[in-house]
Amino acid sequence: MVINRPDAPAIRTSHLTKVYGNEVIAVNDLTFEVPAGVIFGFLGPNGAGKTTTLRLLLGLQRPTAGQAQVFGYDCGPDATRVRRLIGYLPTNPKLPAHLKPFEYLDLVGQLYRIPAGVRRPRIAAILRAVGLLAVADQRIGTLSTGETTRLGIAASLVGDPPLLLWDEPTAGLDPAARRFALDLIRELGEERTIVVATHILADIDQVCTHVGVMHEGRMIFCGSMSEMKRRLRGDSFFLELGVSEEVRQRLETMLQELTGIVVQWLDGHRLRITIPEEASRAAGLAEVLRRVDQAGAVLHSIQSGLGATEDAYLQLLQEDELHGFKRFQDAPRPTDTSPRPDVA
Repeated sequence: MVINRPDAPAIRTSHLTKVYGNEVIAVNDLTFEVPAGVIFGFLGPNGAGKTTTLRLLLGLQRPTAGQAQVFGYDCGPDATRVRRLIGYLPTNPKLPAHLKPFEYLDLVGQLYRIPAGVRRPRIAAILRAVGLLAVADQRIGTLSTGETTRLGIAASLVGDPPLLLWDEPTAGLDPAARRFALDLIRELGEERTIVVATHILADIDQVCTHVGVMHEGRMIFCGSMSEMKRRLRGDSFFLELGVSEEVRQRLETMLQELTGIVVQWLDGHRLRITIPEEASRAAGLAEVLRRVDQAGAVLHSIQSGLGATEDAYLQLLQEDELHGFKRFQDAPRPTDTSPRPDVA
């Protein structure tokens, strides 16, 4: 689909807020951008506000305050132009059980007002692409969880939208189906903007180029994957060693001599080596390895970046929780000094 405003970001929100019943703040003053053409991981614990944000973008709910745009167009319940630009996959999609996959996708194509001569060959191609030709004559109610998710993916692609919003696309899938979904995201991301909302860190790490981390309705980080890892933890190496207790203690003493390099024992045989961003990774690692050899330890393996996404994510959540009390302390306070009525 041709976008009339190609220079606009795929998504832009400004102070977007959603409060339910004046009690539950699902989305709290959310301001962020998703550049066009990226695979954006929308990361956060369950209940962080990810699904509500997607529903606000789709116009399925009205914001309490603020606004959202997709490719420069305002989102809202009446924004039909915006919905034509989006392909949506909900978590564990509930599809009409009495229909067959082709019938359901044909109905979706009719809603997009795609002519039959274009619609039907396209649906056949999509069914083939998502691996559902073998079950095309079965009722949707008889499909497995993985097959139903694939059909939901197919439905999000019928209108050929430039933006895909997929909410927990790997939830409940077996390893083969999960691998299929991740491979498809990577392939589709070559031509579209994709937002993958999930709480599964491994999915984000494998396919996403950019990431936004939500916590308690707020966006606490938004940027590239490499930026998130770099600014939070520096460059880390993980060493697996063969050591006796005596050798371990000797090595620990020798590593304490290194300036700026952070050494953490994960257990009796594994080390995390964190090298400051401004320092040379090669030189720092060489110094560590020299001391490993001098101490008499046996080096079994070296890995780089293991767990970096998890480290960064957990540190972001921890920092936000620590700052939460500070935000409370810094918030405006009542200034009314008039006499209070007596309390019985």
